[in-house]
Amino acid sequence: MNLPLIITNFKATESSIGDNALKMAKIHQEVAQEKNVNIIIAVQTADLKEVTKNTDIPVYAQHIDGVSYGSHTGKFPAQFAKDLGAKGTILNHSENRFNDFEELKKAINEAKKVGLEVVCCAESVEEGEKISKETKADLIAIEPPELIGGDISVSTAQPELIEESVSKIGTQKVLVGAGIKNTQDVKIALKLGAQGILVASGITKSQAPKSSLEDLAKPMV
Repeated sequence: MNLPLIITNFKATESSIGDNALKMAKIHQEVAQEKNVNIIIAVQTADLKEVTKNTDIPVYAQHIDGVSYGSHTGKFPAQFAKDLGAKGTILNHSENRFNDFEELKKAINEAKKVGLEVVCCAESVEEGEKISKETKADLIAIEPPELIGGDISVSTAQPELIEESVSKIGTQKVLVGAGIKNTQDVKIALKLGAQGILVASGITKSQAPKSSLEDLAKPMV
């Protein structure tokens, strides 16, 4: 994947799910093309096929399970995400964490086996370091859960966390999430060694999502 980058998680927000998913995706495509920045979007399973068919930017699944095709009721096989057009997946987000590390490893292995890129979320530097050392995840997104969806970013509240993450996990490996809202948040994250950002509500709940996305993209232009 190309760095630095912005990943927007559409979650299950009304403005970016169902009929609105493609509209939000088109906004991201416009900014990516107009500003020449690397943008990835992560959409709901039900929206994957429609969005991947009608956009020219990378689309991720918000989650996959460590299973192949077969008798797995309620599970989402990595191969199916790939067949629907996904280029990668987000795993272990604080809102959808795996029950144990072995299950997470299994999902990462399955994703890599079918050719999906993997961005794995971690709630701490220690967790991120473990994931990086013991799996083939492409990027680690450091997201302190207490800051997710809030008004204070990790760049402002815990800048030392970004430095420590880069130091222990490695360069070209760390994304920053949790509360990222503006140009300054991104500038700090990149200055401290992060390779990009993972955002959600700062874009999907914005009254002017294109302007908000352009604001986040400024330090990357």
